[in-house]
Amino acid sequence: MLTVLVQRHGIVEQVDAVDPAWLTPGATEVLWADIEAPGEVDRRLLLDVFRIHELAVEDALSEIHFPKIETYDALLYLILHGIVPCDDHTGFETQDVDFFVGRNFLVTVHNEPSRSIESERTVCLRHKELFLDGPIGLCHRLVDRIVDHYSPEVDKLEDRLEAMELIVFDPTAPSPLKELLALKRDVASLRRVALPERDAVGRLARREFPQISEAIGYRFRDVFDHLVRLTDEAVFLQDRVTGLLDAYLSNQSNRLNQVMKVLTVIATIFMPLTVLTSMYGMNVPLPNFPGGPAAQFWWLCGLMLGTSAAMLGVFRRMRWI
Repeated sequence: MLTVLVQRHGIVEQVDAVDPAWLTPGATEVLWADIEAPGEVDRRLLLDVFRIHELAVEDALSEIHFPKIETYDALLYLILHGIVPCDDHTGFETQDVDFFVGRNFLVTVHNEPSRSIESERTVCLRHKELFLDGPIGLCHRLVDRIVDHYSPEVDKLEDRLEAMELIVFDPTAPSPLKELLALKRDVASLRRVALPERDAVGRLARREFPQISEAIGYRFRDVFDHLVRLTDEAVFLQDRVTGLLDAYLSNQSNRLNQVMKVLTVIATIFMPLTVLTSMYGMNVPLPNFPGGPAAQFWWLCGLMLGTSAAMLGVFRRMRWI
């Protein structure tokens, strides 16, 4: 689906198609073409109308690419990832958004609907002055919106982590292992995207490309600062999740050791008792206990209790229990 905004004659309007005359060297129009779920028609538009390099078009039409920034002559090609919360509100997904910044045009390509692009399109239709900074200014506004949407999802990750910290050492709570692994996967996904995204925006903030003016460079520097904080939080969260997972596994191992210790003590105590009862059941004469044959059962019970008490005393003295 193609959506085109163009500024001409002092107004910003939405049109149905791109006029090739707007892309001639002397054209004064500024246009933003957004392509959602691109197909073969959009491929031809990028190649034949916008004159974008075929390798960049192939990357843009691919579903998954890590954030990066490249140049093709006077064209600036940027890939960033927008964040999308899952329907169950327990995680998120990321989708790549491709930016092509030319002399007087901006092209955005994405496979799924983007809330950042939709909201920015609505604002641009109401405020025509947003086109005065040109395509790179529009690119900055979109990048800023995409990065801003990361903060709520990072806060949700922190809330989930704090909830996990409360139940990891609760013996009555169900096993949180599945939730811990899901949280670790989300944090790793955030870090895997945030680090290259920070590097790409950092190149824009340092004005490594002629399309970036000093004023726009300052704006990208602010976005870069947000991404630096985001990557630091992602690294910190990953360390916390890893530590919490190790603590949970260690706690489970300690619980198992305690159970095995109790079972071992019980088995050890019953070993001499089994010997005594086996001897008592043999058809051989036993020593004469005081009280005669009728008291032998009680003497044997007392001997068993005394043996058990002595063994427990020895275990206690050696701090085995």
